Amino acid sequence: MLVNLKEILKIAEEEKSAVGMFNATGFDSLQAVIGAAEELNRPVIIAHAEVHNVYNDISFVGPAMTAAAKNAKVPVCVQQMIYRALRIGFTSVMIDASALAYEENLRLTKEITEISHAMGVSVEAELGRMVTGESGSAEIADAKPEDFYTDPEEAKAFCEATGIDALAIAFGTAHGFYKSQPKLDFGIVEKCAASTGLPLVMHGGSGVSEDGFCKAIAGGIRKINYYSYMSKAGYMAAKAYIERGKSNYLHDVEYSAMQAMKEDVKKAIKIFSAGK
Repeated sequence: MLVNLKEILKIAEEEKSAVGMFNATGFDSLQAVIGAAEELNRPVIIAHAEVHNVYNDISFVGPAMTAAAKNAKVPVCVQQMIYRALRIGFTSVMIDASALAYEENLRLTKEITEISHAMGVSVEAELGRMVTGESGSAEIADAKPEDFYTDPEEAKAFCEATGIDALAIAFGTAHGFYKSQPKLDFGIVEKCAASTGLPLVMHGGSGVSEDGFCKAIAGGIRKINYYSYMSKAGYMAAKAYIERGKSNYLHDVEYSAMQAMKEDVKKAIKIFSAGK
């Protein structure tokens, strides 16, 4: 069933668990995520990141995402790419203006929130900044993650001024693949949860240890963005299938990748639901 972000995060808050957000770059990943959620009977968030638009434009994959959500046996929220997503019928948008000055971030976020709320759409914003972009590449040279951690008191003022439904915070995670185990400041999570009273979001969830996830959820994280290792699971399965030489059909390779991604998503959902 299709729900918005506020509704799905209410479930997470009641259970003291977290809901996973998985990028649907195409129909295989979309089928993998929905299939995993249905098999485990757990809510899920599917998203289309702007960086992936070159592979499948949102105008092509977006309607399939909303249709899949409506037909799913579990609550599903669809999120991303603000104005085009609103026209397609997404139930949630994410505004990331964290690279801008605080006042400009606040102004843009407030504007998007007013437009989205008028359409019954939930809004996630970001305060604080990760030093890597959506592709996993460094955006801030020689930067230390702790230099960009979210300030709890600033977060409180930001949330009150904008009226957002969820806040993504910076506390040590990064996009893409980790070269070493990330050092997470769970105190930032607890303080932001207490100061804002809102569901908090972890970006850069791939590569975090199970213990790290559990501690973050206990501190107030209610949504976890997870994609890189799901994609890697599909890639490795496709590579292995091709090397076995059993088929020359692309659809066989895609199906193998889809199944591997589904199993990886199931593992993640089980961890995120541990507090249930």
